[in-house]
Formats: sequence, C-alpha cells, structure tokens
Amino acid sequence: MKKHNFSAGPSILPQEVLLKASEAVIDYNNTGLSLIEISHRSKDFVDIMEKARALVLELLGLEGKGYKALFLQGGASTQFLMVAMNLLEKRAGYLNTGAWSEKAIKEAQMLDDIYQVASSKDANFNYIPKGYTIPEDYDYFHCTSNNTIVGTQLKSFPNSPIPMVCDMSSDIFSRQLDFSQFGIIYAGAQKNMGPAGTTLVVVKEDILGKVSRKIPSIMDYKKHIGSGSMLNTPPVFAVYTSMLTLEWLKGLGGIAAVEEENEKKARLMYSEIDLNPLFKGFAAKEDRSYMNATFTLENENLKETFESMLKEAGISGVNGHRSVGGYRASMYNALPIDSVKALVEVMSELESKA
Repeated sequence: MKKHNFSAGPSILPQEVLLKASEAVIDYNNTGLSLIEISHRSKDFVDIMEKARALVLELLGLEGKGYKALFLQGGASTQFLMVAMNLLEKRAGYLNTGAWSEKAIKEAQMLDDIYQVASSKDANFNYIPKGYTIPEDYDYFHCTSNNTIVGTQLKSFPNSPIPMVCDMSSDIFSRQLDFSQFGIIYAGAQKNMGPAGTTLVVVKEDILGKVSRKIPSIMDYKKHIGSGSMLNTPPVFAVYTSMLTLEWLKGLGGIAAVEEENEKKARLMYSEIDLNPLFKGFAAKEDRSYMNATFTLENENLKETFESMLKEAGISGVNGHRSVGGYRASMYNALPIDSVKALVEVMSELESKA
C-alpha cells in the first residue's frame, strides 16, 4: 500500500531523489565507488558541493548579491549559538513565536543581552505577534519563519533597520520572498531539502567580522566561507541528496512553481478543517502555516476510530506534538496533493460516520 507521509521531519523527499541517491550509495557516477566512501576532497565531491551551493543562491535569487551558501553540521540548533557568536556584540532582538525561537533565545543569552521584541507565548504561540518595534541600535533581529509545532507562519517580514536573521528550517524554498532582506538564513535540511545531517546557512558576507570576541574556527562563518564549506569533513550523503532535491525543484520551475502547489494543498487542508465540525484548527487563521496544519478532534470518543481509518488509508505521521496535542499534517514541497486529498477524504468520511 502507498504510504502518505505527513511526518514533520525528517520528512518526505521526491521519489526520483531517493532513487538517484540510493544508486549513488552503491556506485557514484560509474566510479565503481560508493558516494559515501569517496574522498570529500576528490573532484567528484567538490563538484557536488559547489553545485549545491550555487543552486541555493540561484533558487533564492541571491546570485551576485554578496551572499555565500554553506552546508554545515550540527543542525539548526547549532546555529542558535553560532549566529550569536558571529553577530552579537552588545544586544540583539528576538521575535518569540514558539519552541524553536525560545531555544534560539536561550543559546544567545549565554553570550550577551537578548531582548524579546514580541512574544505570543501568552496564547501557547498560536499566533504571530504584530506591530512591534525593532530597535535600531541592536546588532541584529532574529525570527523564525515557520513554527512546525503550533502551525504558524510569518506571512510578511518587518522592514528591519538592522541585519535580519531567519530560521527557515521548515519552510525554506517553499514560497517566493525577497531573500535579500535577510543577513543570514539558516535551515536544517530535513524538511524541504534532504535527510537530516546537514544545515544550510546563507550569509551576507558584509555583516561578518564586526564582533570583538575570538570565535572558535568551527563556529566562524568566515572560516567556513574561506574553506569552501569544507573546513571539516562534510556530511557527503546529506549534501548530495540536498543537491538532488534542489535540482528537482529547479526542474519543477523553481520556488514559484512549488509555491503554487503548496497553496493548493494548504487551501484543501484548511477548508476541510474549517468546514468539518469534528475538527478545530489550532493556529489563528491569518497566521496559519502552509507547511504544517495543526488541528484537534473535537470529540475524543472518535479518536480510536479516526486513527484506525488513518492507518487503513496508509496515512502516516499526523500525530500532533506533545505540547499541542491533536494532529499535525506537514505538507512540505515533496508531498503530492493526492496525499492531502487522501487525508481530507478520511476526515470527511469520519464526519459521515459520526
């Protein structure tokens, strides 16, 4: 039976990417060697790294604009501290919209003073704060574009007077934005790019080198840029699979094409949540994420029946996060709309049985 994979991450990847990646593990490019056993200094892998980095800038529209793309390790969680080490001199402003924002704040506070410009914690993060002010004398402003746990998403970004840093782990490459408004973008690969193991960082070079502290080499963006994103041995499989996904995205027509599909999936999903009296959406309607739809079942007596129907339909990975409960449908780029239709059909069928 076909599985409909709504996992929040690691998550679904395009089938053609999985096939190419699996072939490369056995024999990469007819070399007689596996991708994961060739030297990362070999021309074969250097070409992979360079192509992946170039595709990032091309798809984001940042070519020739002073940006560098890096594939690092340690997950987005390492970036919580790395951003601060490279940019924080006196004080920074953070928008607190969920668990990942809170973790970023906690790590940055180890180095210096952090100010929350706004927070939605008062309502368990079910909305995006608006109307806040970003102080002009701060070192940078940090935000999280999409919140997987609660299912909220920034639909627009503030006109920041200082460098803006954005954690885009769960919606990178999913919608068109003016990416040049950001000083740093970072994203774990395991949502819209590839397997867990690598983290994309896109950094504007002219914001670096302005802090007085000594930065350990492995935490220094300038060192990573100078080494071509190979300061240490890179996660070769994760980078290669990310490159394949970026090629797939380019072949679809780029971010504009996939955004159109993502909007269709989200409309279909939220329409069912709103029209079906058995379900209730968690996030404020104006802030709903196109990547992660969160909802609860109004009648807990139907829980066993609903989950049995989900299993029978081959629907996987829709359990909500423990801090929110209910259900979460993660609809990343590679998820086909047929999978959303299958979930909606089960929800509709439950209503007819109730």
